[in-house]
Amino acid sequence: MPIFSVKLHELTHKYSKNLGSCKAAQNPASAILQMTVQTVQEESMLKNKCVVLGVTGSIAAYKIANLASALKKLHCDVQVIMTQNATQFITPVTFETLTGNKCLVDTFDRNFTFEVEHISVAKKADLVLVAPASANVIGKLAHGIADDMLTTTILACKCPKLISPAMNTGMYENPIVQDNLKALAHYHWQIIDPACGHLACGDTGAGKMPEPEVLLSYILRELAYEKDLTGKKVLVTAGPTQEAIDPVRFISNHSTGKMGYALAKAAMQRGAEVTLVSGPVSLTPPPFVNVVSVTSAQDMYDAVTSLAPEQDAIVKAAAVADYAPSQVSTEKVKKKDNDMSIPLTRTQDILKYLGEHKKPGQFLCGFSMETEHLLENSQAKLIKKNVDMIVANNLKTAGAGFGTDTNVVTLITKDNVQELPLMSKEEVAHAIWNKIFG
Repeated sequence: MPIFSVKLHELTHKYSKNLGSCKAAQNPASAILQMTVQTVQEESMLKNKCVVLGVTGSIAAYKIANLASALKKLHCDVQVIMTQNATQFITPVTFETLTGNKCLVDTFDRNFTFEVEHISVAKKADLVLVAPASANVIGKLAHGIADDMLTTTILACKCPKLISPAMNTGMYENPIVQDNLKALAHYHWQIIDPACGHLACGDTGAGKMPEPEVLLSYILRELAYEKDLTGKKVLVTAGPTQEAIDPVRFISNHSTGKMGYALAKAAMQRGAEVTLVSGPVSLTPPPFVNVVSVTSAQDMYDAVTSLAPEQDAIVKAAAVADYAPSQVSTEKVKKKDNDMSIPLTRTQDILKYLGEHKKPGQFLCGFSMETEHLLENSQAKLIKKNVDMIVANNLKTAGAGFGTDTNVVTLITKDNVQELPLMSKEEVAHAIWNKIFG
């Protein structure tokens, strides 16, 4: 049985109770399929990748257990190396249970295979993350001191290296520690800035290790995808716009921004410099992306047109209002017994403007949400707006509506029509970037 079918069977059983009790689930089978597509994709994201986690003596060490578990769920080979001080905060057995690998602590431990352990780990490592990183270990790594298993192994690694300082604010701000971090940056270490907050010592300030999900986002940015878009500047629009009627009411649409956010995230993971112009949504912005928040169609027009000239590609995934109230009341409009009409004015056509002012070599992609005559309407839009590609979908197609985690799209260019099957929006996003830069 294919892997996808096995997963579908497993997840059908897993989610059947929840879906059966959910009144909003009009098509439980479709909902299960959406979950399956997403899950299958995510679970294999770090397959055949090896991440070395260096854990030092800090109270934040316990948080790395959650990170190790998350990496393992992504099919990552996780190798944990601890300093002796770190074992005072969390035991090696914890990491061994979570990763299925021996946790390395003692350089002279004889309980391993004939291979020189620290060298064998260094050779297979695709990425090193030292978290939490104490001031002591930061100083050692910055000056090439290798006096334990952690520092010895890391000095032998040739892969990308990340470090997350975690310590008292006074220690973190000490000029010596800051100089050591600058030295690591000089040697191509990526420094993950600590968070500000209440520390275990009772102080409040910088020095708190970011949460495991933040550390995971750094790892995924490095390893999840090839960096085939490095050097590219891309702009993505997402979400709806809101056109004010008065201080209380507005005109909008059902867009949730999920497709646009998936596009921004995918481009970031592949190395592009991404600007996301987003209307009002309830989504958390993807990390490592420049987010420009807007509200109205005019706001989006101003933001996009000002940023457009420097972009290599622009993907207009936002659902921009075609009309806005001609006048906006400064006070709440009171209801009356009779009907009310609101005069509307046509908003500026952002995609048309971009097509008219497209610079040489720039790729312009628009979206077309249709309910009928999908190909005819989308091909007409392609020509009329002078764009390079239209991503078309039908609102009535299962799995392609607003707010779903999946999509069913057709990629339309001047000389080609490519229909894609049901995919997660992340997979659709990568397919779109492949078409643009392939």
